[in-house]
Amino acid sequence: MIMKRNPAYKIALPAILCALALSLGFLESLIPPLPLFPPGAKPGFSNIITMFAAGNLGLSSAAVIALVKGLFAFVTRGAAAGIMSLSGGLISALAMYLLMRFARKFLGMVGISVICAAVHNLGQLAAAVFITGTADVIYYAPVLLIFGVITGALTGIILGSVTPVLKKMKKHFYGLDNFK
Repeated sequence: MIMKRNPAYKIALPAILCALALSLGFLESLIPPLPLFPPGAKPGFSNIITMFAAGNLGLSSAAVIALVKGLFAFVTRGAAAGIMSLSGGLISALAMYLLMRFARKFLGMVGISVICAAVHNLGQLAAAVFITGTADVIYYAPVLLIFGVITGALTGIILGSVTPVLKKMKKHFYGLDNFK
């Protein structure tokens, strides 16, 4: 049996979560572009993993997952995609952590996920303004907000659905002693 105090064991769960987030990101890249939505708009299923980490492992694990996802986007899809992923991912990881810590009972998984999807989109819009050098991309904001509400609700529902199963398994994972 692996000792729970072993430093390698503490790294294993966040590493597995990073791999899972990248896998979900790849799977959602297979979904064809949705009509009426901006190019590159994705459901954000990998954010389920980031939100799980933010609520149960802390900000550092959630930020590492967002950073790995952003670096992977940079390597596989280019600088613009990497910058967009990093800007949306890191700011939404911070929002996830704060909301999971201070407003979980009030907002629930779906509310937090919707807010964080909107924050993610705002971070990406800020990056798009920086990359393009024009504020014209702000016109995407209403469409992204609608898309964020829909996909945020979906990811919140999914995380809420798998949480009972994860609670049953928490004794097998280091660091989930306070799993909620």
